[in-house]
Amino acid sequence: MGDDKHSRDAAMAIDTALVRELAELLAETGLTEIEVEDGDRKIKVSRAAPVAAAQTHYAAPAPAPAAAPAAPAQAPAAPAAPDHTNAVKSPMVGTVYLSAEPGSDPFVSVGQTIKEGDTLVIVEAMKVMNPIIAPASGTVKAILVENAQPVEYDQPLVVIA
Repeated sequence: MGDDKHSRDAAMAIDTALVRELAELLAETGLTEIEVEDGDRKIKVSRAAPVAAAQTHYAAPAPAPAAAPAAPAQAPAAPAAPDHTNAVKSPMVGTVYLSAEPGSDPFVSVGQTIKEGDTLVIVEAMKVMNPIIAPASGTVKAILVENAQPVEYDQPLVVIA
């Protein structure tokens, strides 16, 4: 039996540096899960956000224009529809922050030209600060959230065109 325990311990040896690297990759890309397979070993790193907490804050996106919710049904009549199509959305439930720390300048402002990879906002989820980066270069057309506002998964945050 001692040999079984020893083999199991050896099989459970985890490369913590790899796990940390994968966790950082999750944060950088906004993914919720990464799985790596090396021979007979698999490492799966995922982060789940508490969905129930988000449902209590659903009314939070008040800063969006009143016409925005109706825009998808009337795409030709409402210019907000294409803007929301180009919106960078939250990859998780959490609290959005527009700047790195209280009192500092926001990461982006409306009208600002940005490059792919620039930080747009931070979404804090379960005490982890997750930078939300620009998927492409462009101009910030709208910021659809307020600082320290609760956000839901897939909620539009910033519109880039």
